[in-house]
Amino acid sequence: LSQLPGWSVRLDGSIVIATGNDDALGVYACTPYNSYGTAGESQPTRVLLKDPPTFTVRPKEEYFQEVGRELVIPCAAHGDPPPTVTWLKVGSAGKSGAQVDANNSLVFRPLVKEQHGVWECTATNPVASVSAATSVHVLGTSPHAVTNVSVLPLLLAANISWEPGFDGGYFQRFSVWYTPLVKHPPRAHHDWVSLSVPVGAQHLLVENLQPDMSYQFSVLAQNKLGSGPFSQIVTSVPRGFPVTTVPPEPPAMTVRVFLSPPQALTANETVRGVLLQWEPPAQFSVALSGYALELRQDKGGWEVLDRSIPSTKTQVLVPGLIKDAFYEFRLVAFAGSYISDPSNTVNVSTAGMEVYPSRTQLPELLPQPVLAGVIGGICFLSVAVIFSTMAACIMSRRRAARIRKRRQDPPLVFSP
Repeated sequence: LSQLPGWSVRLDGSIVIATGNDDALGVYACTPYNSYGTAGESQPTRVLLKDPPTFTVRPKEEYFQEVGRELVIPCAAHGDPPPTVTWLKVGSAGKSGAQVDANNSLVFRPLVKEQHGVWECTATNPVASVSAATSVHVLGTSPHAVTNVSVLPLLLAANISWEPGFDGGYFQRFSVWYTPLVKHPPRAHHDWVSLSVPVGAQHLLVENLQPDMSYQFSVLAQNKLGSGPFSQIVTSVPRGFPVTTVPPEPPAMTVRVFLSPPQALTANETVRGVLLQWEPPAQFSVALSGYALELRQDKGGWEVLDRSIPSTKTQVLVPGLIKDAFYEFRLVAFAGSYISDPSNTVNVSTAGMEVYPSRTQLPELLPQPVLAGVIGGICFLSVAVIFSTMAACIMSRRRAARIRKRRQDPPLVFSP
Protein backbone atom coordinates (compact mmCIF):
# COMPACT_ATOMS: atom_id res chain seq x y z
CA LEU A 1 0.00 0.00 0.00
CA SER A 2 2.90 2.36 0.61
CA GLN A 3 3.60 2.36 -3.12
CA LEU A 4 0.07 3.58 -3.94
CA PRO A 5 -0.47 7.27 -3.08
CA GLY A 6 -3.66 7.92 -1.17
CA TRP A 7 -4.14 4.30 -0.06
CA SER A 8 -4.25 3.43 3.65
CA VAL A 9 -5.60 0.91 6.15
CA ARG A 10 -7.72 1.96 9.14
CA LEU A 11 -7.47 0.49 12.64
CA ASP A 12 -10.61 -1.57 12.02
CA GLY A 13 -9.00 -3.18 8.94
CA SER A 14 -10.84 -1.18 6.30
CA ILE A 15 -8.87 -0.08 3.25
CA VAL A 16 -9.24 3.53 2.11
CA ILE A 17 -8.69 4.51 -1.54
CA ALA A 18 -8.62 8.30 -1.69
CA THR A 19 -8.93 8.56 -5.49
CA GLY A 20 -10.66 5.93 -7.56
CA ASN A 21 -8.77 5.12 -10.79
CA ASP A 22 -7.62 2.12 -12.81
CA ASP A 23 -5.21 1.12 -10.02
CA ALA A 24 -8.22 0.32 -7.81
CA LEU A 25 -9.70 -2.20 -10.25
CA GLY A 26 -9.36 -5.84 -9.27
CA VAL A 27 -10.30 -8.54 -6.76
CA TYR A 28 -9.57 -8.06 -3.04
CA ALA A 29 -9.48 -10.40 -0.04
CA CYS A 30 -8.88 -9.65 3.65
CA THR A 31 -6.82 -11.95 5.93
CA PRO A 32 -7.15 -11.35 9.71
CA TYR A 33 -4.44 -12.68 11.99
CA ASN A 34 -2.98 -12.37 15.52
CA SER A 35 -0.19 -13.96 17.52
CA TYR A 36 -1.84 -17.37 17.17
CA GLY A 37 -2.04 -17.16 13.40
CA THR A 38 -5.02 -16.82 11.06
CA ALA A 39 -8.19 -18.70 10.23
CA GLY A 40 -7.87 -17.88 6.53
CA GLU A 41 -8.79 -15.09 4.18
CA SER A 42 -12.24 -13.66 3.51
CA GLN A 43 -14.36 -14.23 0.45
CA PRO A 44 -13.03 -12.22 -2.51
CA THR A 45 -14.71 -8.97 -3.53
CA ARG A 46 -14.40 -7.19 -6.87
CA VAL A 47 -13.93 -3.42 -7.24
CA LEU A 48 -15.54 -1.83 -10.32
CA LEU A 49 -15.41 1.80 -11.41
CA LYS A 50 -18.72 3.47 -12.30
CA ASP A 51 -19.35 6.97 -13.65
CA PRO A 52 -21.78 9.38 -11.95
CA PRO A 53 -24.43 11.10 -14.15
CA THR A 54 -23.26 14.02 -16.29
CA PHE A 55 -25.55 16.34 -18.26
CA THR A 56 -25.03 16.28 -22.01
CA VAL A 57 -27.90 18.73 -22.59
CA ARG A 58 -28.82 21.20 -19.85
CA PRO A 59 -31.98 23.33 -19.86
CA LYS A 60 -31.53 27.08 -20.18
CA GLU A 61 -31.89 29.24 -17.08
CA GLU A 62 -35.17 30.83 -18.28
CA TYR A 63 -37.90 30.18 -20.83
CA PHE A 64 -40.57 32.70 -21.92
CA GLN A 65 -43.65 31.52 -23.81
CA GLU A 66 -47.23 32.70 -24.44
CA VAL A 67 -50.05 30.92 -22.64
CA GLY A 68 -51.74 28.30 -24.82
CA ARG A 69 -48.64 27.68 -26.93
CA GLU A 70 -46.31 24.66 -26.89
CA LEU A 71 -43.03 24.70 -24.96
CA VAL A 72 -40.36 21.95 -25.02
CA ILE A 73 -37.43 22.04 -22.55
CA PRO A 74 -34.61 19.56 -23.31
CA CYS A 75 -32.57 17.67 -20.72
CA ALA A 76 -30.23 14.69 -21.28
CA ALA A 77 -27.49 12.94 -19.26
CA HIS A 78 -25.15 9.94 -19.47
CA GLY A 79 -23.34 7.81 -16.91
CA ASP A 80 -22.39 4.24 -16.03
CA PRO A 81 -24.88 2.74 -15.52
CA PRO A 82 -27.15 5.01 -17.64
CA PRO A 83 -29.04 7.41 -15.37
CA THR A 84 -32.80 7.90 -15.03
CA VAL A 85 -33.99 11.45 -15.86
CA THR A 86 -37.03 12.91 -14.07
CA TRP A 87 -38.74 16.34 -13.98
CA LEU A 88 -40.42 18.03 -11.02
CA LYS A 89 -41.88 21.48 -10.39
CA VAL A 90 -40.25 23.02 -7.32
CA GLY A 91 -42.78 23.52 -4.54
CA SER A 92 -45.48 21.42 -6.22
CA ALA A 93 -46.34 17.72 -6.26
CA GLY A 94 -46.24 16.02 -9.66
CA LYS A 95 -45.62 17.59 -13.05
CA SER A 96 -48.71 19.90 -13.01
CA GLY A 97 -50.03 18.61 -16.33
CA ALA A 98 -46.66 18.55 -18.14
CA GLN A 99 -45.37 15.51 -20.02
CA VAL A 100 -41.91 13.96 -20.58
CA ASP A 101 -41.17 12.64 -24.07
CA ALA A 102 -38.86 9.80 -25.16
CA ASN A 103 -35.83 12.16 -25.15
CA ASN A 104 -36.48 13.14 -21.50
CA SER A 105 -37.56 16.62 -22.64
CA LEU A 106 -40.28 18.40 -20.63
CA VAL A 107 -43.29 19.16 -22.88
CA PHE A 108 -46.05 21.68 -22.16
CA ARG A 109 -48.87 21.22 -24.66
CA PRO A 110 -50.54 23.65 -24.18
CA LEU A 111 -48.81 25.91 -21.66
CA VAL A 112 -51.13 27.15 -18.85
CA LYS A 113 -50.73 29.78 -16.15
CA GLU A 114 -50.36 27.25 -13.32
CA GLN A 115 -47.19 25.84 -14.95
CA HIS A 116 -45.32 29.10 -14.32
CA GLY A 117 -42.44 28.61 -11.87
CA VAL A 118 -39.15 26.77 -11.32
CA TRP A 119 -38.74 23.28 -12.79
CA GLU A 120 -35.92 20.85 -11.95
CA CYS A 121 -34.39 18.09 -14.11
CA THR A 122 -32.71 15.32 -12.07
CA ALA A 123 -30.45 12.54 -13.43
CA THR A 124 -29.91 9.60 -11.04
CA ASN A 125 -27.95 6.34 -11.10
CA PRO A 126 -26.60 4.13 -8.27
CA VAL A 127 -23.44 6.28 -8.05
CA ALA A 128 -24.87 9.79 -7.64
CA SER A 129 -27.66 12.22 -8.49
CA VAL A 130 -27.32 15.62 -10.23
CA SER A 131 -29.93 18.33 -10.89
CA ALA A 132 -30.42 21.37 -13.15
CA ALA A 133 -33.12 24.03 -12.63
CA THR A 134 -34.89 26.35 -15.07
CA SER A 135 -37.56 29.05 -14.72
CA VAL A 136 -40.69 28.96 -16.91
CA HIS A 137 -42.41 32.33 -17.46
CA VAL A 138 -45.96 32.11 -18.84
CA LEU A 139 -46.85 35.29 -20.74
CA GLY A 140 -50.29 36.67 -21.54
CA THR A 141 -51.99 35.93 -18.20
CA SER A 142 -53.39 37.85 -15.25
CA PRO A 143 -50.88 38.57 -12.46
CA HIS A 144 -49.82 36.01 -9.90
CA ALA A 145 -50.52 36.60 -6.21
CA VAL A 146 -48.09 38.73 -4.25
CA THR A 147 -46.07 37.00 -1.51
CA ASN A 148 -44.49 37.78 1.87
CA VAL A 149 -47.14 40.30 2.91
CA SER A 150 -46.12 41.98 6.16
CA VAL A 151 -47.80 44.65 8.29
CA LEU A 152 -45.85 47.03 10.52
CA PRO A 153 -48.21 48.57 13.14
CA LEU A 154 -47.67 52.29 13.71
CA LEU A 155 -49.41 55.05 15.67
CA LEU A 156 -53.01 54.99 14.33
CA ALA A 157 -51.65 53.57 11.08
CA ALA A 158 -50.04 50.51 9.50
CA ASN A 159 -47.36 50.10 6.84
CA ILE A 160 -48.08 47.21 4.45
CA SER A 161 -45.28 45.76 2.28
CA TRP A 162 -45.08 42.77 -0.08
CA GLU A 163 -43.12 41.08 -2.85
CA PRO A 164 -44.78 41.21 -6.29
CA GLY A 165 -45.60 38.01 -8.14
CA PHE A 166 -45.01 37.50 -11.86
CA ASP A 167 -46.89 40.15 -13.86
CA GLY A 168 -48.03 37.81 -16.67
CA GLY A 169 -46.03 39.78 -19.24
CA TYR A 170 -47.92 43.06 -18.74
CA PHE A 171 -47.57 46.09 -16.48
CA GLN A 172 -49.25 45.41 -13.14
CA ARG A 173 -50.56 47.71 -10.46
CA PHE A 174 -51.51 46.98 -6.84
CA SER A 175 -54.21 47.89 -4.37
CA VAL A 176 -54.36 47.32 -0.61
CA TRP A 177 -57.65 46.10 0.90
CA TYR A 178 -58.41 46.29 4.61
CA THR A 179 -61.34 46.01 7.02
CA PRO A 180 -61.75 46.25 10.82
CA LEU A 181 -62.61 43.19 12.87
CA VAL A 182 -65.52 43.98 15.19
CA LYS A 183 -67.64 41.65 17.28
CA HIS A 184 -70.94 43.09 16.08
CA PRO A 185 -70.46 44.65 12.64
CA PRO A 186 -73.10 47.32 11.80
CA ARG A 187 -73.02 46.38 8.10
CA ALA A 188 -72.49 43.32 5.93
CA HIS A 189 -69.27 41.60 4.94
CA HIS A 190 -68.55 43.81 1.92
CA ASP A 191 -67.17 46.73 4.00
CA TRP A 192 -63.64 46.27 2.69
CA VAL A 193 -61.83 49.50 1.81
CA SER A 194 -59.37 49.54 -1.09
CA LEU A 195 -56.48 51.96 -1.59
CA SER A 196 -54.54 52.32 -4.84
CA VAL A 197 -50.76 51.94 -4.62
CA PRO A 198 -48.54 54.47 -6.46
CA VAL A 199 -46.88 53.11 -9.59
CA GLY A 200 -43.66 51.23 -8.83
CA ALA A 201 -44.24 51.05 -5.05
CA GLN A 202 -44.22 47.83 -3.05
CA HIS A 203 -45.52 49.27 0.20
CA LEU A 204 -48.34 51.55 1.37
CA LEU A 205 -49.04 53.51 4.54
CA VAL A 206 -52.67 53.11 5.68
CA GLU A 207 -53.60 55.97 8.00
CA ASN A 208 -56.55 57.08 10.17
CA LEU A 209 -57.01 53.66 11.78
CA GLN A 210 -58.65 53.10 15.13
CA PRO A 211 -56.25 52.30 17.98
CA ASP A 212 -56.35 48.91 19.68
CA MET A 213 -58.65 47.44 17.01
CA SER A 214 -57.76 44.45 14.88
CA TYR A 215 -57.63 44.95 11.10
CA GLN A 216 -57.36 42.48 8.23
CA PHE A 217 -55.11 43.40 5.26
CA SER A 218 -54.74 41.86 1.80
CA VAL A 219 -53.04 42.93 -1.46
CA LEU A 220 -54.48 42.54 -4.98
CA ALA A 221 -52.49 42.70 -8.24
CA GLN A 222 -54.08 43.69 -11.59
CA ASN A 223 -52.96 44.05 -15.21
CA LYS A 224 -54.70 44.65 -18.56
CA LEU A 225 -56.06 41.09 -18.58
CA GLY A 226 -57.69 41.25 -15.15
CA SER A 227 -57.07 40.70 -11.46
CA GLY A 228 -54.90 38.06 -9.89
CA PRO A 229 -55.86 36.24 -6.68
CA PHE A 230 -55.83 38.10 -3.36
CA SER A 231 -52.81 37.55 -1.17
CA GLN A 232 -53.06 35.81 2.16
CA ILE A 233 -54.91 37.86 4.80
CA VAL A 234 -52.72 39.36 7.54
CA THR A 235 -54.21 40.57 10.84
CA SER A 236 -52.64 43.40 12.83
CA VAL A 237 -53.49 45.98 15.52
CA PRO A 238 -52.41 49.64 15.12
CA ARG A 239 -50.83 51.28 18.14
CA GLY A 240 -52.67 53.88 20.19
CA PHE A 241 -51.28 56.85 22.09
CA PRO A 242 -48.99 55.60 24.88
CA VAL A 243 -49.83 56.26 28.53
CA THR A 244 -46.87 57.31 30.66
CA THR A 245 -47.75 55.11 33.65
CA VAL A 246 -48.59 52.00 31.60
CA PRO A 247 -46.13 50.15 29.37
CA PRO A 248 -47.13 50.11 25.69
CA GLU A 249 -49.06 47.19 24.26
CA PRO A 250 -47.31 44.67 22.00
CA PRO A 251 -47.12 46.04 18.44
CA ALA A 252 -49.06 43.22 16.83
CA MET A 253 -51.29 40.31 17.64
CA THR A 254 -52.92 37.52 15.73
CA VAL A 255 -56.66 36.96 16.06
CA ARG A 256 -57.65 33.32 15.73
CA VAL A 257 -60.86 33.05 13.73
CA PHE A 258 -62.99 29.92 13.48
CA LEU A 259 -64.77 30.00 10.13
CA SER A 260 -64.64 26.87 8.02
CA PRO A 261 -65.38 26.99 4.27
CA PRO A 262 -68.72 26.01 2.70
CA GLN A 263 -69.10 22.26 2.28
CA ALA A 264 -70.11 19.78 -0.43
CA LEU A 265 -70.34 22.21 -3.36
CA THR A 266 -71.94 20.43 -6.35
CA ALA A 267 -73.00 21.46 -9.87
CA ASN A 268 -76.00 20.14 -11.84
CA GLU A 269 -77.04 21.07 -15.38
CA THR A 270 -80.61 22.30 -15.92
CA VAL A 271 -82.48 23.75 -18.89
CA ARG A 272 -82.01 27.26 -17.43
CA GLY A 273 -78.32 27.00 -16.55
CA VAL A 274 -75.99 25.37 -14.02
CA LEU A 275 -77.43 24.90 -10.53
CA LEU A 276 -74.82 25.11 -7.75
CA GLN A 277 -75.74 23.66 -4.33
CA TRP A 278 -73.77 23.53 -1.08
CA GLU A 279 -73.98 23.10 2.67
CA PRO A 280 -73.17 25.88 5.21
CA PRO A 281 -69.80 25.91 7.03
CA ALA A 282 -69.46 23.44 9.86
CA GLN A 283 -67.84 25.99 12.22
CA PHE A 284 -68.16 29.75 12.51
CA SER A 285 -67.57 32.05 15.48
CA VAL A 286 -70.23 34.65 14.54
CA ALA A 287 -73.42 34.50 12.50
CA LEU A 288 -73.00 34.02 8.75
CA SER A 289 -73.45 37.19 6.66
CA GLY A 290 -73.49 35.60 3.20
CA TYR A 291 -71.46 33.98 0.47
CA ALA A 292 -69.42 35.04 -2.56
CA LEU A 293 -69.24 32.92 -5.71
CA GLU A 294 -65.97 32.83 -7.66
CA LEU A 295 -65.29 31.35 -11.08
CA ARG A 296 -62.51 30.99 -13.58
CA GLN A 297 -62.67 30.01 -17.23
CA ASP A 298 -60.27 27.64 -18.99
CA LYS A 299 -57.74 27.61 -16.10
CA GLY A 300 -57.52 31.42 -16.06
CA GLY A 301 -57.55 33.72 -13.04
CA TRP A 302 -60.28 33.58 -10.38
CA GLU A 303 -62.97 36.29 -10.61
CA VAL A 304 -65.86 37.20 -8.30
CA LEU A 305 -69.16 36.37 -10.00
CA ASP A 306 -71.60 37.23 -7.17
CA ARG A 307 -70.51 38.73 -3.85
CA SER A 308 -74.00 39.21 -2.29
CA ILE A 309 -75.50 35.72 -1.92
CA PRO A 310 -77.65 35.71 1.28
CA SER A 311 -76.59 33.44 4.11
CA THR A 312 -79.98 31.69 4.03
CA LYS A 313 -79.45 30.36 0.50
CA THR A 314 -77.77 27.04 -0.22
CA GLN A 315 -78.10 27.11 -4.00
CA VAL A 316 -77.72 29.55 -6.89
CA LEU A 317 -78.46 29.34 -10.62
CA VAL A 318 -75.74 30.41 -13.05
CA PRO A 319 -77.10 31.10 -16.58
CA GLY A 320 -75.41 32.46 -19.68
CA LEU A 321 -72.26 30.32 -19.81
CA ILE A 322 -70.18 30.51 -22.98
CA LYS A 323 -70.46 27.39 -25.14
CA ASP A 324 -67.52 25.01 -25.58
CA ALA A 325 -65.70 26.32 -22.50
CA PHE A 326 -64.42 24.86 -19.22
CA TYR A 327 -65.47 26.53 -15.94
CA GLU A 328 -64.47 26.09 -12.30
CA PHE A 329 -66.61 27.37 -9.41
CA ARG A 330 -65.93 27.78 -5.69
CA LEU A 331 -67.53 29.55 -2.70
CA VAL A 332 -66.25 31.59 0.23
CA ALA A 333 -68.31 32.38 3.31
CA PHE A 334 -68.54 35.64 5.24
CA ALA A 335 -69.26 35.93 8.96
CA GLY A 336 -69.20 39.55 9.93
CA SER A 337 -65.82 40.79 8.72
CA TYR A 338 -64.31 37.31 8.56
CA ILE A 339 -63.68 35.50 5.28
CA SER A 340 -63.37 31.72 5.07
CA ASP A 341 -61.05 29.69 2.91
CA PRO A 342 -62.52 28.65 -0.47
CA SER A 343 -64.75 25.58 -0.66
CA ASN A 344 -64.05 22.59 -2.84
CA THR A 345 -63.91 23.36 -6.57
CA VAL A 346 -66.49 21.98 -9.04
CA ASN A 347 -65.85 21.73 -12.77
CA VAL A 348 -68.42 22.48 -15.51
CA SER A 349 -67.79 21.89 -19.22
CA THR A 350 -70.16 23.44 -21.78
CA ALA A 351 -68.76 21.46 -24.71
CA GLY A 352 -71.64 20.58 -27.05
CA MET A 353 -74.31 22.23 -24.91
CA GLU A 354 -77.17 24.00 -26.74
CA VAL A 355 -79.31 25.16 -23.85
CA TYR A 356 -77.27 28.17 -22.77
CA PRO A 357 -77.13 31.35 -24.86
CA SER A 358 -73.66 32.24 -26.10
CA ARG A 359 -72.70 35.45 -24.39
CA THR A 360 -69.35 37.08 -23.91
CA GLN A 361 -70.10 37.95 -20.29
CA LEU A 362 -72.35 36.56 -17.58
CA PRO A 363 -75.21 38.90 -16.67
CA GLU A 364 -74.28 38.90 -12.99
CA LEU A 365 -70.92 40.50 -13.88
CA LEU A 366 -72.76 43.78 -14.82
CA PRO A 367 -73.92 45.70 -11.72
CA GLN A 368 -77.66 46.48 -11.62
CA PRO A 369 -77.22 50.32 -11.48
CA VAL A 370 -75.01 50.21 -14.57
CA LEU A 371 -77.46 47.88 -16.36
CA ALA A 372 -80.37 50.23 -15.56
CA GLY A 373 -78.40 53.22 -16.87
CA VAL A 374 -77.58 51.41 -20.12
CA ILE A 375 -81.24 50.42 -20.69
CA GLY A 376 -82.42 53.96 -19.90
CA GLY A 377 -79.92 55.46 -22.32
CA ILE A 378 -81.03 53.10 -25.09
CA CYS A 379 -84.71 53.96 -24.51
CA PHE A 380 -83.98 57.71 -24.54
CA LEU A 381 -81.97 57.39 -27.75
CA SER A 382 -84.78 55.39 -29.40
CA VAL A 383 -87.41 58.04 -28.48
CA ALA A 384 -85.16 60.81 -29.79
CA VAL A 385 -84.71 59.01 -33.11
CA ILE A 386 -88.49 58.49 -33.47
CA PHE A 387 -89.27 62.17 -32.77
CA SER A 388 -86.54 63.30 -35.16
CA THR A 389 -87.95 61.08 -37.93
CA MET A 390 -91.51 62.35 -37.37
CA ALA A 391 -90.37 65.99 -37.46
CA ALA A 392 -88.46 65.40 -40.69
CA CYS A 393 -91.53 63.80 -42.29
CA ILE A 394 -93.82 66.70 -41.25
CA MET A 395 -91.39 69.31 -42.56
CA SER A 396 -91.04 67.40 -45.86
CA ARG A 397 -94.83 67.26 -46.32
CA ARG A 398 -95.25 70.99 -45.64
CA ARG A 399 -92.53 71.85 -48.13
CA ALA A 400 -94.15 69.64 -50.80
CA ALA A 401 -97.56 71.29 -50.16
CA ARG A 402 -96.13 74.81 -50.62
CA ILE A 403 -94.52 73.77 -53.92
CA ARG A 404 -97.81 72.31 -55.24
CA LYS A 405 -99.70 75.45 -54.23
CA ARG A 406 -97.26 77.71 -56.09
CA ARG A 407 -97.65 75.61 -59.22
CA GLN A 408 -101.50 75.79 -59.06
CA ASP A 409 -101.77 79.57 -58.49
CA PRO A 410 -102.13 81.63 -61.84
CA PRO A 411 -99.33 84.06 -62.57
CA LEU A 412 -99.92 87.75 -61.94
CA VAL A 413 -100.14 89.91 -65.11
CA PHE A 414 -99.65 93.68 -64.99
CA SER A 415 -101.06 95.86 -67.89
CA PRO A 416 -99.84 99.34 -68.69
